[in-house]
Amino acid sequence: MIFRQIFDFESCTYTYLLASRRGGEALIIDSVLGKVDHYLRLLRELDLRLVKTVDTHVHADHITGMGALRDRTRCITVMGEQSGVDVVSMRVGDGDRIDIEGLSLTALHTPGHTDDSYCFLMDDRVFTGDTLLIRGTGRTDFQNGDPVAQYHSLFDKLLKLPDETLVYPGHDYKGDTVSTIAEERAFNPRLQVRSVEDYVELMNNLDLPNPKMMDVAVPANLHIGLPQDEVAGRDCALDCDEFKVLLGRSEVAVIDLRDKAERHRYGEIPGSLHVPYTELDEHVAPGGLLHELATATGKRLIFYCAYGERSALAVQTARERGLRDVCHLIGGLDAWIRVGGPVTGGDTQRGQEL
Repeated sequence: MIFRQIFDFESCTYTYLLASRRGGEALIIDSVLGKVDHYLRLLRELDLRLVKTVDTHVHADHITGMGALRDRTRCITVMGEQSGVDVVSMRVGDGDRIDIEGLSLTALHTPGHTDDSYCFLMDDRVFTGDTLLIRGTGRTDFQNGDPVAQYHSLFDKLLKLPDETLVYPGHDYKGDTVSTIAEERAFNPRLQVRSVEDYVELMNNLDLPNPKMMDVAVPANLHIGLPQDEVAGRDCALDCDEFKVLLGRSEVAVIDLRDKAERHRYGEIPGSLHVPYTELDEHVAPGGLLHELATATGKRLIFYCAYGERSALAVQTARERGLRDVCHLIGGLDAWIRVGGPVTGGDTQRGQEL
């Protein structure tokens, strides 16, 4: 496995780059805008293809690199479903999986620092964002923070992990790089409380100043969605009414770009063909399935995903491969469900929440 812990001195943020092998797919957790060139250079040096970038929550102390990484690599952006960010490619809930080639992370909803805080568990380690720090915990006094919720995230979820689980936090201000669950349970001063009431009192009396970049970082981090009709081209962006007219026609192929887990959870538009976004390039290349559909049979390709980002980028990729009669559904399955469009399979309740 390839594992890199990258430190940003200005915000004391740790970013993590993960891959199963050289030449394979990669994932980045908690990127920093000012370090994007560094990440891209490292990806090139290790011959990795960035397919997903994940933020543990909406950050207040730095501007995320998610949008820049998406724009420069066409990777998938991922955040928790509670996040107030305008648009990301994929939203995950508690217990959902984030998969790349050879690696899988489990999303753990751990509110408290913010209401959208997540940790990500992978085999022998957990990436704790700002929920659990080395000998500390994330503050709970802004962005819908809640010390009661954080207490339960810590004691009922993270501290229930095996003792030897490695703890990789989102920040450190003292030079520490890694800990374990057992160490934090034994030596973290904020975890030596006897009750939730003690923890609330401790957190409510920290009297910390706001992060110096908070007024800039939070608004910037809430607006990272790309302009879908501009990215795909206005003539290639369909609203739900336009899509509804084309759905079911023999000359049209509807392509679902979401991961298998998303289809299982939220269902799919009837009649759609599944081509995961991470495999798109090989399918639109000459000889690929979608290239043959478009050129040999004359099918018009209509891409959709969860919220429209992957499908807008897919139009760009397909056009670069010489396919012209391609378009996408603005707003993705989320927009389709909101107007009452038919969906088959999936968890009905979760589908309505998409």
